[in-house]
Amino acid sequence: MLELLHIENIAVIEEADIQFRPGFNALTGETGAGKSIVIDAMGAVLGGRTSRDLIRTGAAKAFVSAEFSGVPADLPGLAENGVVPDEDGNLMLQREISGEGKNVCRVNGRPVTVSQLRQIGGELLNIHGQHDGAQLLDEEQHGAYLDRFGRTEEPLETYRAAYGVLAKLREEIRALQMDEAEKARRVDSLRFQIDELERAELRPGEEEELTQRRNLLRNGEKYLSALAGADYCLSGDDDSAGAVSQLGGAEDALSSVRGLDEALNEAFNRLGELRSEAYDLAETIRDLRGNFEFSPEELDAAESRADQLYRLKKKYGATVEDMLEYLDRCRKELDAIETADDTLILLERKREKAEQAVIAAGAALTEARKVAAGELEARIQKELRDLDMNRVRFAIEFTEKEPAADGCDVVRFLMSANAGEDLKPISKIASGGELARIMLALKNVLAEQEAIGTLVFDEVDTGVSGRAAQKVAEKLAQVSRQKQVLCVTHLPQLAAMADTHFSVEKGESKGRTFTHVVLLDRERRKAELARITGGSKVTDALLESAGELLDGAEAYRKKLKA
Repeated sequence: MLELLHIENIAVIEEADIQFRPGFNALTGETGAGKSIVIDAMGAVLGGRTSRDLIRTGAAKAFVSAEFSGVPADLPGLAENGVVPDEDGNLMLQREISGEGKNVCRVNGRPVTVSQLRQIGGELLNIHGQHDGAQLLDEEQHGAYLDRFGRTEEPLETYRAAYGVLAKLREEIRALQMDEAEKARRVDSLRFQIDELERAELRPGEEEELTQRRNLLRNGEKYLSALAGADYCLSGDDDSAGAVSQLGGAEDALSSVRGLDEALNEAFNRLGELRSEAYDLAETIRDLRGNFEFSPEELDAAESRADQLYRLKKKYGATVEDMLEYLDRCRKELDAIETADDTLILLERKREKAEQAVIAAGAALTEARKVAAGELEARIQKELRDLDMNRVRFAIEFTEKEPAADGCDVVRFLMSANAGEDLKPISKIASGGELARIMLALKNVLAEQEAIGTLVFDEVDTGVSGRAAQKVAEKLAQVSRQKQVLCVTHLPQLAAMADTHFSVEKGESKGRTFTHVVLLDRERRKAELARITGGSKVTDALLESAGELLDGAEAYRKKLKA
């Protein structure tokens, strides 16, 4: 459950600590006081989308943390992201939002990404917003609701794997099924490209070798002149001795005295090594000079080849290796087109088998969904009776469709609001209050299937009043015996039923607006319930009525505990 929500610089809330308790927690307050901001802060720390506009004016950043207790260590989101609760089962989620739009997220002090935070947070707390009822009007969501309730992951995964194979085969068949004119154009284009690349006789590594040789040829005279100069310095000519000869002379000069002193002997040996090295170097330079053949024709050929490679690269790839890969692809595509008829026959056979596998997997998925649908209908019907919707009938309709990624059937939720009326789509029947209660019933049923410990309802009472409001309050009280419930409400019946009641209050100080969240005792609860019921003018009669409302709610909660 959510133990503590800490908020800093979120909209009009400069700083707030809300210590939630087990059971049913209610938040009330004037319109615009900041109740929805508390929900926005919860959404932010759970990894929801945020905006820099959420940061309080004048603040550099906003910060939200949420401390949960009793967190199971085996939650999939925790295991996948390498996060574990502490030894007492506590988990701390944190998110910092800067004015530059950067986010810093942590779970138990460990840095995580926003997506990881969202995955973990989604397994700890579920927020039902005041506009979520509109999802019931989107029939594309009905199948997802049913799959969540029926836990059809296994047959759904089997179906999707089979459908994936079929979709891939269909794509391969479409790629081969071109008309004869298009096929002829493509064959001509491929043959031209293959012929042009094959005539080029490309070699891996050729471009680097060509660049090096071309640079050498472009500087041929300079190259030969440098070698000739080095050769002269080392070997000399008929008129002067080179370095090799000079080093030999120095060696001869020391040979007669090298035995007189160790230093002289060492100098003699070093001269010998230098002369040998200089001789080897002179031989190397003479070989380089003798082996270098320079001709304008070779330079022209190198330039021509470089230009050819440049033109080919503009069409077929950035490097010779890329062009060779392109050539290989062209050959394979040409071969595939030329043998397309045979390949199509094989693919069509595979497609027929894949379609049969999809139909079989789809039938198994539909059967699993129909079993789940029967259970869900019964559960929703019971929940609706608890919510004072005794005459409402709820049913789930299946319509066969062409196999798609989500199955072979269309799932639709139908209802009849009054006795004797036909079942029709929810979007054509339900009023705002009915939508809210149907969504509440669905949320309650789905929550029982999940490990989520905290349910948040943001103005779930939209369009609800009177006796229906009392039924909604009782339903939330029932749910709160199994899950922690947090509810933002404008209805006195819901606020009175709460085990814990917070008031969100707005005020001004030094020209700035501030919002505070206050835990109410019984007397302040009576005053708040009276305000909700009668507006700004709180009379003794309203206070007395509020007291009776609290007494009735307390009696109902005791009955639930018993």
